[in-house]
Amino acid sequence: MSVYIGNLAYEVTEDDLKSVFTDYGSVKRVHIPTDRETGRPRGFAFVEMDTDAEETAAIEELDGAEWMGRDLKVNKAKPRENNNNSRGSFNGGGRRGGRSGGY
Repeated sequence: MSVYIGNLAYEVTEDDLKSVFTDYGSVKRVHIPTDRETGRPRGFAFVEMDTDAEETAAIEELDGAEWMGRDLKVNKAKPRENNNNSRGSFNGGGRRGGRSGGY
């Protein structure tokens, strides 16, 4: 599992996050998603640590903490949802336009 960190300053780097989270344990991986069009960070990140206990300690200490002028939102990351069926699919995406009903 990993930790979600929201409300990050856009200038935050992977090294910045690693240095903060190593206070709570071993950091396995840091990922800062970027916008596809601009390449800019999106204001959130994910940190993967060695154990659940380390992640829990980091969450308890850092959620709501002020860092780099922002109040952090830190919690367990939720599994990514598959959005492949969001456009006009009958498998849950709904239909757009056209008529519904019997003619």
